[in-house]
Amino acid sequence: MGIRASGSGPVIMTDDNEIHVPVLLERSLDLLAPALEKPGAVVVDATLGMGGHSIAMLARFPELSLVGLDRDTEALEIAGARLASFGDRVKLVHTEYAGIADALDSRGIDEVDGILFDLGVSSLQLDRVERGFSYSKDAPLDMRMDTTRGITAETVLATYSEAELRRIFYQYGEEKLAPRYARRIVERRDATPLVRSGQLVDLLSEATPAALSRAGHPAKRVFQALRIEVNAELASLEAALPAALERIAIGGRIVVLAYQSLEDRLVKREFAARSTSTAPAGLPVELPEHRPEFRLLVRGAELASDDEKDLNPRAKPVRLRAAERIRRSA
Repeated sequence: MGIRASGSGPVIMTDDNEIHVPVLLERSLDLLAPALEKPGAVVVDATLGMGGHSIAMLARFPELSLVGLDRDTEALEIAGARLASFGDRVKLVHTEYAGIADALDSRGIDEVDGILFDLGVSSLQLDRVERGFSYSKDAPLDMRMDTTRGITAETVLATYSEAELRRIFYQYGEEKLAPRYARRIVERRDATPLVRSGQLVDLLSEATPAALSRAGHPAKRVFQALRIEVNAELASLEAALPAALERIAIGGRIVVLAYQSLEDRLVKREFAARSTSTAPAGLPVELPEHRPEFRLLVRGAELASDDEKDLNPRAKPVRLRAAERIRRSA
C-alpha cells in the first residue's frame, strides 16, 4: 500500500495490488486548500470509499483532521487500514452521507472547514464482481452499498409491480424503453426468477430493438436505476446536501463530484439557492440578511480534462461543483 507519483497526481495503490485513481484529485484539493491549510482544520470525506481522496488530503495538509463517512462496511475496513498511519487525525463512521449531522454531533464537532462528496458507485463496488453493480460481469443481483441492511436488486425485480419498475427505469435511468423492459421482466419472472446480473442483461438485450442496440449497452440505464432505487441514493443526497452546507464554517468550502445528471441537478439546485440573494424583487438596497450565504467557486459544472479521461475512464462523466461559505444567517 502507498502513494506513487504520476503525471496527474498521486496514484493510490491498494493492498491487493489494484490501482485506484481518484477522480479530479488535484483539482478537488486545490479548491479545498484555502480552507484546509489553517491549523486545526477539519474536513469531512462524505464518501470515503477506499480512502484515496482522504489519504491525499491528510498528506497535503499535515495539521488537518478528517471525519470519513461510508455506508459500505468493506470500504470502511479497507480505508481504515490504509489511513491507520495518520493515527488520531482520522475518525471513521459507518453511515450514509445523509447522516453527516449525527456523525459530527456524536464527535462534538459543530462546524467543519471542508466537505468532499464523490458521488455514485465506488471503484471498490464496481471492481468487486460479487456485489452485482456491473452489467459486464455475471454476479448475484445485490447492488447494496451497505450489505448489512436494505433490499437487494433481486428483491426489487421480484416484487415491484410492472408500473413501479417502469417508474424507476424512467425516473432514475431516464430509459426510453422503460415500459418494454418492465413488461418483459414481469413476464420472465413468472417463469424464472431473476437472481443474477447475467440473466437480466440477457433479457434486456433480447428486449432491445436492433435499431437501438447500437446506441450503447441496453443494460446501462436499467442497472443505474436499480442501484439508485436499492440505495435510495437521490433521497439520501437531497437530505445530505443541506445538512452538509449547514455545518460549513465561514470561509469553509465544499466540493461535489457527480457522475450522472440526476445527481448533478440536485447539487446545482442546492448550490444555486444558497448562492443567490433572497432580496425581494425591486428592493432598492440589498439588506445584509438577504445576501447569499455561499459563493460559487467554479462556473457551472467543471469537467475532467481529456488527459485525465484518458488516464482514468471513470472520470469521463464527472461534473464538479464547488462553493465557499461567505456568510452565516443570524
